[in-house]
Amino acid sequence: MARPDVVITEFMDESAVEALRAQYDVLYDATLVDRQADLLATLVGARALIVRNRTQVNTALLEAAPGLVVVGRLGVGLDNIDLPACRARHIEVIPATGANALAVAEYVIATAMVLLRGAYLSSAEVAAGNWPRPRLSGGREIGGKTLGLVGFGGIGRLTARLAQALGMHVLAHDPLVAPDDALWARHDVAPRDIDALLAEADVVSLHVPLTDATRGLMDPARIARMKPGAVLINTARGGIVNEPALADALREGRLAGAALDVFDREPLPAGSPLAGTPNLILTPHIGGVTRESNTRVSTLIAQKVGAFLRECGQPS
Repeated sequence: MARPDVVITEFMDESAVEALRAQYDVLYDATLVDRQADLLATLVGARALIVRNRTQVNTALLEAAPGLVVVGRLGVGLDNIDLPACRARHIEVIPATGANALAVAEYVIATAMVLLRGAYLSSAEVAAGNWPRPRLSGGREIGGKTLGLVGFGGIGRLTARLAQALGMHVLAHDPLVAPDDALWARHDVAPRDIDALLAEADVVSLHVPLTDATRGLMDPARIARMKPGAVLINTARGGIVNEPALADALREGRLAGAALDVFDREPLPAGSPLAGTPNLILTPHIGGVTRESNTRVSTLIAQKVGAFLRECGQPS
């Protein structure tokens, strides 16, 4: 039985898969991520692996794939990929940088509007014959509010642009960008240290990778420093926000709302402290996934992985 050149373990746009199939022997099975033994068995002769965020590209997987030369990531976060182990084996890791930025930025802005207005979660009440108009009349407009971005990379910058088009003032914290960098003026964004940003922002949106420095970044103390009545949105990575502390802040009314698209454990386990929390929107890690972004991400990775394999030539 022929061994595939390219193994794809999670969902990918079919047209991009077919483009790879025109050049290589491809095994595409979006359920492989949940069948570890089968996954490892398919990698024996593979030269390329394409994953999303659930496949753990760790030492065990790499040892099962001695011919692997490239890993394509259908997204931008790389915390599920052991980068030092890949470097040690001279395996190229290719993320889909920028391809899902618009999907994430739109998610942030749309969710901020829902949380600030506070009127869109009342369908069950209205359908039941209630009329919560007085209670919901205190919703807030997004125009004139302050957006605080924690992380000012490509997604943060696009989010800032959309927010400014709606009349928001934008602050950002990013330790990798110097306070006097011309980037801030070019984007009309004011730099802040993180504590000052949390104290000023009506909407806080997280756009940082999960690293040792960012794990637990939004801990109980930092959540307590947020402006009273603010909202928090996390489309970055689980583990950055202390989930029990956030639930407490929402239940106590210190924050007006929050939206989490990512969690410390995914799927979110039953019985989480977040269950039943008021003014909280939970989505299953789909902030960057739309029909359009899936096509862009998949096409980009198919092109880059295919090009890398061509440069490497056939294995000896």
